[in-house]
Amino acid sequence: MRLTILTAVMLGSAFAPPVMPAKAEDASWGCQVLLCAASQNPSWHGVPYCVPPMTKLIAAMKEPGFSWPICHEANAGKPGHETFDDCPAGTTAGYSSQGDSGWTGEPDQCIKTVDVCRSPSERGPEVGLRGTVIRRSFGDQGDSCIEQIATPRPRRADPYFFDIPNDQGVKQRFWFNLSH
Repeated sequence: MRLTILTAVMLGSAFAPPVMPAKAEDASWGCQVLLCAASQNPSWHGVPYCVPPMTKLIAAMKEPGFSWPICHEANAGKPGHETFDDCPAGTTAGYSSQGDSGWTGEPDQCIKTVDVCRSPSERGPEVGLRGTVIRRSFGDQGDSCIEQIATPRPRRADPYFFDIPNDQGVKQRFWFNLSH
């Protein structure tokens, strides 16, 4: 019985049509979007094949009930989105304002804590420190020397990303934008 099954499998595969390589244009819309979003040099904007599926995506995102097209074969899911880039070294991310329900959204400021009583040579270089004083500490003796200075947090040129697993299952992040 085992020999019969093995023979049938071998004969079947011997007469099967050859497997043709897949073409990008034959991919599902979700896989086209993923493939184009992962294009880095040039970005999808510079790849003629990518303009139609990405333009279709941008238009579809404006429609009510939009659902992101998924490429199930790639195991990547929906993209992530991060509006802001990391703050420069020596600063931390913070919020510019608090709403009625507390801090909402992504932190949109980079905050640096500065001791304004020390001389500049003791503080170190304060390159790019122009910003808004958002908080000055007050103690029992009145004004403190500690100020928190906020500057706008840099925005990402490519705020969307896909984490795509490679052959070993390790995810690699691909950043992209959806501007025309």
